[in-house]
Amino acid sequence: MPDIPFERANFDLTAALEDAEHRFAEANPTSAGLYEQACRAMPGGNTRTVLYYQPFPVSLARGDGCYVEDADGHRYADFVVEQTAGIFGHSEPAIQRAISSALAQGITLGGPTPREGRLAEIMCERFPSLDMVRFTNSGTEANLMALSAARAVTGRTGILAFEGSYHGSVLSFGGYGNQLNLPLDWVMGRYNDMEGTRELIEANKDSLAAIIIEPMTGSGGCIPATPAFLQMLRDAADEHGIILQFDEVMTSRLGPGGLQKAHGITPDMTSFGKYLGGGLTFGAFGGKEAVMSHFDPRKPGHFGHAGTFNNNVLTMQAAIAGLTEVFTEKAAEEINAQGDLLRSRLNNAAETRSLPVQVTGYGSMMMFHPTGTALTGPTDTDAAPKEARALFHLEMMARAHYVSRRGMIVLSLPMGSKEFDGLTAAFEDILDTYGALF
Repeated sequence: MPDIPFERANFDLTAALEDAEHRFAEANPTSAGLYEQACRAMPGGNTRTVLYYQPFPVSLARGDGCYVEDADGHRYADFVVEQTAGIFGHSEPAIQRAISSALAQGITLGGPTPREGRLAEIMCERFPSLDMVRFTNSGTEANLMALSAARAVTGRTGILAFEGSYHGSVLSFGGYGNQLNLPLDWVMGRYNDMEGTRELIEANKDSLAAIIIEPMTGSGGCIPATPAFLQMLRDAADEHGIILQFDEVMTSRLGPGGLQKAHGITPDMTSFGKYLGGGLTFGAFGGKEAVMSHFDPRKPGHFGHAGTFNNNVLTMQAAIAGLTEVFTEKAAEEINAQGDLLRSRLNNAAETRSLPVQVTGYGSMMMFHPTGTALTGPTDTDAAPKEARALFHLEMMARAHYVSRRGMIVLSLPMGSKEFDGLTAAFEDILDTYGALF
């Protein structure tokens, strides 16, 4: 554990964070230099906002199993897991074999291959909402296509989304800002607000094309929607001819058939991304045949859907291997059971110390919140001081555990008791050192 002067660490939150940032900068001179170099050609030295944090992000040099190593030689247990996408870890043999095999047969073939048809079949068998599916290159793109299809099919323009939620870089309603959001006809509801949302739907029933929701918020705090809330959305959508879309870009990993199967609530459309590409760029959207059949190019007036790399052979082959050989239905059940147990251990650590700290989530996704306030939706997470999140992040890294700045903790398949015990010990040490500040 790092050597932290007790009186300094517990003086106040600002002083503790300044001290942690100073120690971080001293320990990572190579990353500091690489960051300064990157700033010469990229705004803020960054091409992906979520990966930036102060004083500068470490530059990662390599990864193996469930570990990563930075440019200064520090090795971390990786609980960032590429914002949920890295479920297979960094060196899964089945994924590596699949990619090598695809590479050997040509990369950009410029036409259909057997791979995309096979992957589509696997996904339709696995996720209850999918009669048909099409592929994209990111979850953002998948959400855009699904929402655009809903508007075209219904002839309506309105979209109900939820405050604090995130559905992509131009579909952002939370902490990342909304300056670049598409200027669609948004109607904003409050997550898990049963009565308020029902009234909002009723008031906009004639203009709403779609309702989009993550059945558990991802970047919005890992806060699950209650089954009753999701069922209300399902019933209201049916009553008023609105297309219900589950954004399962992150949450499809939370069970053998995603959260839609776990809750037994089937949306009309679902968007996917992240881990399903086996660690490569991936997105997909699909749902009822009544909607998806509009993309059939054999039909007059069909919807056009382009994308040079939609069916790229590397992603298609890696995804097939991932779902059939590694992330099987049994593996999905096991990793999410492990996540539930780990989250319980972390919350118990806070409870036994009588600290206003909580870890929310479901299965293999969770998030640390330095607040005792009840969290029912993404906007509630503002109750937690940003300085406390930043301190937690840097101190977890100082203890050789890589977590995201917002406090998200995600599991990958190579992890076991060693990693879970190590994370719990680091978490407990931070609570013991900085508990008074939380």
